[in-house]
Amino acid sequence: MNYKLAICDDETTELKYLSSLLTEWAKQRGYILNISTFESAESFLFDYAVNKDYDIILLDIEMNGKNPLGHKMNGVELAKLIREDNSNVQILFITGFPDYMVEGYEVAALHYLMKPVNETKLFSVLERACINLNKPERVVMLDIGGETVRIKTEKIIFVEAFGHFVMVQTTEKNFKTKFPISAIEKLLGEGFIRCHRSYIIGLKYAKRITKTEVILDNNKSVPLSRNSYKNVNQAFINYYKGAD
Repeated sequence: MNYKLAICDDETTELKYLSSLLTEWAKQRGYILNISTFESAESFLFDYAVNKDYDIILLDIEMNGKNPLGHKMNGVELAKLIREDNSNVQILFITGFPDYMVEGYEVAALHYLMKPVNETKLFSVLERACINLNKPERVVMLDIGGETVRIKTEKIIFVEAFGHFVMVQTTEKNFKTKFPISAIEKLLGEGFIRCHRSYIIGLKYAKRITKTEVILDNNKSVPLSRNSYKNVNQAFINYYKGAD
């Protein structure tokens, strides 16, 4: 297997250490790695503008550097920029600061590893990253206006039932169908949950759960029924911690 990786950390010694661990992991697994290292968010973004085909990115949280607005850019902010056009790359935070974990959920970070990085833990997370990268694409097939349309499940933000129709909102466009929401729920399966009789949410796009609503990454709020709160909240937690 061939993988393209990036390490972004403002400490030269850390870059060398992580590179050596990645090289050892690849040697043990028989993988071929193309590893690029960057000492700032800016240097990574300069490269990323023309090279977006990274499979795995290891990001330090606290890095020196500034974003275009002149503010200090950290690894979480960099990850958010990456996620704007890349939902598949596996992002792993390497940090000495655990305080950013909730923010990391917003960018679907695969894991957090605390410095100094433990080799065994890193290798385990890298294996999960490879599994994710090699998962077959999940899709649902729905009748949209008399045509059968293939929709990638990873792009579905939420599903809303209204009247005799159901709206499937994705990151690219909306699809209106007469397919029952209960049937769509069964098709979607893992990674989705019914939060209300009229709504199904994609857990990867859930940003915050309150007692009465779910706030999504696009800042849209959808209602959360009182009886569903416990299950939805637990599903939200499990979605991001289940990989630990």
